[in-house]
Amino acid sequence: MIAAALQPPALPGLDPAWSRLVPVHDIGRDVVHHVLDTAGVLRDEGITPVGTILAVHGNPTWSYLWRGVLSASLERARAGGEAWRVVAVDQLEMGWSERTGAVRRVADRVRDLGALTDALGLGDRVVALGHDWGGVVVSGWAIEHEDVLAGLVLTNTAVDGHAELPVALKAALAASSPGTEHTTAFLDTTLAIAHPRLDAAVRTAFRSPYRTAARRRGIRDFVQDIPSTADHPSRPALDRIAAGVARLDAPALLLWGPRDPVFQERYLQDLSERLPHAAVHRFEGAGHLLVEDADVAGAVLDWVAAPTPARSAPADVAPPVPTRAMWAELDARAEDDAPALVELHGDETRTISWRLLARRVHELAAGFHAIGMQQGDRVSLLVPPGADLTAALYACLRIGATVVVADAGLGLKGLTRAVKGARPRWVVGIPVALAAARALGWPGVRIAPTGLPRGLRAALGVRHTLPELARLGRGIALPPEPEPGPDALAAVLFTSGSTGPAKGVRYTHARLAGVRDALVAQYGITRETGLVAGFAPFALLGPTLGCRTSVPDMDVTRPRTLTADALVKAVAAIDADMLFLSPAALTNVLETGTDPTPFDGVRLLLSVGAPVGEPLLDRAQTLLRGASLRTPYGMTECLLVADVTREAIHEAGPGNGVCVGPPTARARVRIAPLDADGVPGPETTTDPEVTGEIQVNAPHMLAGYDRLWRTDAAAKAGTPREEWHRTGDVGHLDTQGRLWVEGRLPHIVTTPEGVVTPVRIELAAQRAGAPRAAAVGVGPRGTQQLVVVVEGQPGPLADPALAEAVRRETDRPVAAVLAVPALPTDIRHNAKIDRARMARWATAVLAGGRVPAP
Repeated sequence: MIAAALQPPALPGLDPAWSRLVPVHDIGRDVVHHVLDTAGVLRDEGITPVGTILAVHGNPTWSYLWRGVLSASLERARAGGEAWRVVAVDQLEMGWSERTGAVRRVADRVRDLGALTDALGLGDRVVALGHDWGGVVVSGWAIEHEDVLAGLVLTNTAVDGHAELPVALKAALAASSPGTEHTTAFLDTTLAIAHPRLDAAVRTAFRSPYRTAARRRGIRDFVQDIPSTADHPSRPALDRIAAGVARLDAPALLLWGPRDPVFQERYLQDLSERLPHAAVHRFEGAGHLLVEDADVAGAVLDWVAAPTPARSAPADVAPPVPTRAMWAELDARAEDDAPALVELHGDETRTISWRLLARRVHELAAGFHAIGMQQGDRVSLLVPPGADLTAALYACLRIGATVVVADAGLGLKGLTRAVKGARPRWVVGIPVALAAARALGWPGVRIAPTGLPRGLRAALGVRHTLPELARLGRGIALPPEPEPGPDALAAVLFTSGSTGPAKGVRYTHARLAGVRDALVAQYGITRETGLVAGFAPFALLGPTLGCRTSVPDMDVTRPRTLTADALVKAVAAIDADMLFLSPAALTNVLETGTDPTPFDGVRLLLSVGAPVGEPLLDRAQTLLRGASLRTPYGMTECLLVADVTREAIHEAGPGNGVCVGPPTARARVRIAPLDADGVPGPETTTDPEVTGEIQVNAPHMLAGYDRLWRTDAAAKAGTPREEWHRTGDVGHLDTQGRLWVEGRLPHIVTTPEGVVTPVRIELAAQRAGAPRAAAVGVGPRGTQQLVVVVEGQPGPLADPALAEAVRRETDRPVAAVLAVPALPTDIRHNAKIDRARMARWATAVLAGGRVPAP
């Protein structure tokens, strides 16, 4: 036996005042636990807690893991926020608690925790928090203490004892005593996989209770208690906990580090299914030691302070509005032989009629259902825009499956994050996508859009093809289940990733139909409209809009590949009168064609994806001489917010930002003014000439972010019955109610003279002769220097004449004018400049030394 002890003083981030020893009577004898407890500090400062957060570590850590939660809880309490007592325990045989010499199983550890909490007296409002195997133990405690359970928070843990063990755990079991007890290998490996690498003093603190083999026996026993076989003694206890978690009614929060080699995404999926009411947040880039890698303390404290519904609680939201189904036009035109969709590939043209498309959707929907696809299943669609993707998408919607759309423009790394994060049950993909799915372990049953040679099919692990499923569904009635309701999840659409990791945006059937209705109302789209979709999202909307659509010969994930000749063919193929193009695609069309005649039938151009400047629109008008040129403002989260014509932009004249016009009839806009530090405040206004964060309310905006609870909570304003979306864009309304976009919140420059938004500076640089520019800040917030990076010169310093012209055009002091051959942009639009990257590059250039690549 080794007696319990207080932890050594002066461990980083840990206040010795939190440390205490707690004697507990344990079946015939007394044992002593070590805990970290803020109760004494709160009492001494006269603060009464509203409840207790009970935090349990896993293997091979100790209560030190939760130091950030303890300190953050006290900071919030001292600042007048809600006060929570935090108790972080050291399990017996672990940390600084007693080494009793007994081998403790999962059931023993749950009993130990119950005896300890009885001795501590936690009160009648307890939030249980656990990591790793501490998540299992605290879950066992939670199901036995539902009378006081206020919530359950789990981080990178698992209760499914029947899943195949990951390689890391198999290795730990194989190493057994040599790796866990007689050496520090298991401990060292755990500490080494933190992202970023832990500070040396923190690593030393984690190792401090485990200096000898005798003190590491608990680590060994924990590993050996993993129920790796059907007859393992802890299997029944783990099964009871797993079943009990699935019955819990209390609010729940799942926080996850996706880069965990131990508790992988499949364990998060299992917990999500057992706790379907749980809020979920995945911290991209974080791993197994999530509490070290991410702001878990902030997330937990935000969550306990917010109203969190239990499984059975009714949602306080506005009632759903009946909507016309997304596939209604397909049903209505099931006997129509007119063209619905035309694909162009080189000299080949593929025309699909409304009759054929409606039949294909019906057959695929029946075929999907026949192989087990159900309402609520997630289906990742990794197919280029065209007939195959369109038919698969509407078939999924028809049977209530949720489509997951993430385009190749995210790159392999971004696409992997998106697909793994969305956790689809099915993946429909072209061979290159299915090869990545197999190589990188993307989840889901694999379906190919076309037939494949037997060898390739086997190599890719393809179970079905769309032609096979269409044949399977031919002549079969659609499933008898009711059609998905308006609040059922229809789609998860991923953002471009231009301002960080791509986020999954959730759309219900009602909100997705709202996108369609907003477009129809704003642009007068009818069955007579011919639409050329040169922008990926709109290639999928034609069937629900009811108009004929053509997809030009281009790589829609790289808009600059669209040429004037390809656009002419796409217009001619359907006698198009309406074009959807990104600014990058429009630019290349203007660079590769000058004859306006083939476009004389075009009545409307919508250039979307990024703000469009007057010079580009003026050039476009010479080619599209009879068309109205419009630049809608929106985002993945709300596709249509405002709209402006070329003429209205000229009428507005130069100003602070880009004029995107008044809000559309179905959208409302308000502004949250910025303070002196460039931070939006809680108040909002529609007063003119007030710069702040743009907030949007519309029936066609997102339902929320997918598995990003904290991001979602931060992006919401208003009430559940009148939700507003915080866009992250900065702008203002003018005296005529027009919206001007001035940049993004993260790109604001905070100078000693005040806040500077980037777009006004970039437009000034363009007036001075720069093709494009990025305005960035260098230095600490509040004292940043304004730097302009122009495009089209070798750099790093801009041509002196251009630099002088830029300074003359701007109304703020410019510390330096730098240059690069080409500014980095996002892949999807080829238009959104990566200002954060340019800020890092400019900082390095101005610091002296070797000039890095931009």
